[in-house]
Amino acid sequence: MKAAGETGFETLTCYQLSLKLFEAAYRLAARLPDYERYNLADQLRRAALSVLLNIDEGYGRYHYLDKLRFFYIARGSLLESHSALIAAHAAKYVSDEELSWWRARCSEAEKALNGYINFVRRQQQGGAEYGHQGVNESSPSYETTLDTEALLSAQSAESRYLIPDSRSPDSHQESPN
Repeated sequence: MKAAGETGFETLTCYQLSLKLFEAAYRLAARLPDYERYNLADQLRRAALSVLLNIDEGYGRYHYLDKLRFFYIARGSLLESHSALIAAHAAKYVSDEELSWWRARCSEAEKALNGYINFVRRQQQGGAEYGHQGVNESSPSYETTLDTEALLSAQSAESRYLIPDSRSPDSHQESPN
């Protein structure tokens, strides 16, 4: 998958720093109260994971504008993770010291990601071949034909098994027997 001399996404500084944040987010989510399991804990885990996945997916794209789109999403998810930690601090789940550590790590990861974004933007990989417009994959064209006779026949057969609304004056229950 990798070209000669190229290193993988796991060696990117922004990925390594985001991985540390991911691990910290999972540790915090595990110690949150049960009633936060499907709210703050879930949001924190998903945002932290999204950073990693979008860095990886962006790294795997060829055209620089396509890469940048995923790196921008990763940056947004990084800030979302940071905001979740601020919320956890406001709810007294996180100490001042933990929040300070988190802010420093988020800042490092964001600077590294911004540096990589600038590098990708300067390289403009794929720009010469495909231009400098956003990459859009063509959508497949779907054609549908509707066989109205078959549809009406199926609806008629189905209606024998329906129980009409009991509130209507002429309703009665039909049995499939």
